[in-house]
Amino acid sequence: MTDQDNLRYPVGRFQPPAATSPEIRATHIETLRVFSERLRAAVNGLSEAQLDTPYRDGGWTVRQVVHHLADSHANAFLRFKLALTEDWPAIKTYDEAAWARLPDSRLPIDGSLVFIDALHARWVALLHSMSEEDFRRGFNHPAVGRQELAAALALYEWHARHHTAHITSLRQRMGW
Repeated sequence: MTDQDNLRYPVGRFQPPAATSPEIRATHIETLRVFSERLRAAVNGLSEAQLDTPYRDGGWTVRQVVHHLADSHANAFLRFKLALTEDWPAIKTYDEAAWARLPDSRLPIDGSLVFIDALHARWVALLHSMSEEDFRRGFNHPAVGRQELAAALALYEWHARHHTAHITSLRQRMGW
């Protein structure tokens, strides 16, 4: 990977798991369980100017990343609930970059951090309640096609690590 790729994908690009198991899913669920704490640690003590610093040239600011995580994981939670209550529902995509430019993405991050705390508490409880059969349920994504919940879980586990690493790697490079 190039230096720009390393900045864009600090934990590497997402690689769908070849197979899934209860043990792998337990690891993914644990990442989502501790995500809020890790995100809070990543942004702890940052000034307003630091929050408004992009993690790479052309990338989102730390503030936008935090708000994006709230938006994205809320969509993921709803997708899981739809898949658990409907037969392979079609989901709607959204323009993440356009959402990141909306005025609410310039608000203080505290609201999104509290939202992520509550959202992940509910999501993790839901994940722990799911059976093997539940993880084989899924949804139809307009761009990806059929996606089982086990694969979606792996994606959002990576997503949590990916964006947290944007912040922590920026802090490391900047000496914050």
